[in-house]
Amino acid sequence: MRAANVLHLGVKELRGLARDPMMLILIVYAFTLSVYSQSRAIPETLNRAPIAIVDEDRSPVSARIASAFYPPFFTAPRLIDAAEMDRLMDQGEIAFALDIPADFQRDLLAGRAPTIQLNVDATRMSQGLSGAGYVQAIVSGEVTAFADRYRAVATPPADLVIRARFNPGLDKTWFGAVMNVINNVAMLSIILAGAALIREREHGTIEHLLVMPVSAGDIMVAKIWSMSLVVLAATAFSIYAIVEGALGVPIYGSVSLFLFGAALQLFATTSLGVFLATLAGSMPQFGMLLMLVLLPLQILSGGATPRESMPEAIRTLMLAAPNTHFVMLAQSVLYRGAGLSVIWPQLLALAGIGAAFFAFSLARFRRSLR
Repeated sequence: MRAANVLHLGVKELRGLARDPMMLILIVYAFTLSVYSQSRAIPETLNRAPIAIVDEDRSPVSARIASAFYPPFFTAPRLIDAAEMDRLMDQGEIAFALDIPADFQRDLLAGRAPTIQLNVDATRMSQGLSGAGYVQAIVSGEVTAFADRYRAVATPPADLVIRARFNPGLDKTWFGAVMNVINNVAMLSIILAGAALIREREHGTIEHLLVMPVSAGDIMVAKIWSMSLVVLAATAFSIYAIVEGALGVPIYGSVSLFLFGAALQLFATTSLGVFLATLAGSMPQFGMLLMLVLLPLQILSGGATPRESMPEAIRTLMLAAPNTHFVMLAQSVLYRGAGLSVIWPQLLALAGIGAAFFAFSLARFRRSLR
């Protein structure tokens, strides 16, 4: 393997990518608009949910409850009567309708247990699930605070004080932004490396390369470093401009250390992309193989679901996947500000998995050229 051959072949790959507008659009979209929009639209995040209140009591406590709903979680509450509630729910204009019955304050101060009816539009599944909990917490807090002013409440023997570290506001956008970048790193690296090899076959240039004084290793390493460089540059831009800039997610650790881990991740995933391309005869076949590989990598790596909630067999099996270690590394560095002394096991694992993927893919690539 000659360094000059690898360099020139890699530059050729970059020039070929620059002449492919659809791939360029995909790269730009994946690390900008896709990261921003998916982070803002996380299903569990409640944002400007429309709510209406039927205030049959018209008391200070009902007014206090109505004033507790405001952006960004809810829109300003619409005060309606009972006859309008069903119509607005049927038309989909409101997601929540809170019905405060008459004599609610009187029953509350008398020590009774009055009830408030909450109607939820269950067709808005994500908003309905999380929003009902928000409404319950807000109403309970306001009613308790109001009742404490008029009658003594026994002080609990112990008070639980919650301090959320690394994400004090429990904002799911902070988590989703970094996870979207991680998922796109794996997706784009596999696609670019695999598409580069398939494009060589479709255009007939792979035969031209084989009659030149270059080896299969030269060709494969050139594709790996060139495509990895593109994804790494896009990742750095996305972290600084989109995650930290547009979304306002604070980065506690070293971005340089994260990018070093991303480079090892790219070494593994681009090798995997070359291997999938040797199995596929065309881009449609490559796309089908990509779905079979990419979905488990993203869903079972610990980014979407905690690994502790998975069966033991799945947890052990996914230790062979680079995404599992990259998710651990990214969360430790970007969320908790961890240094090299903490993440070195993940770095070693990524290097080992990448070396194994590279050796296996190179052997397969050489056999496919015979």
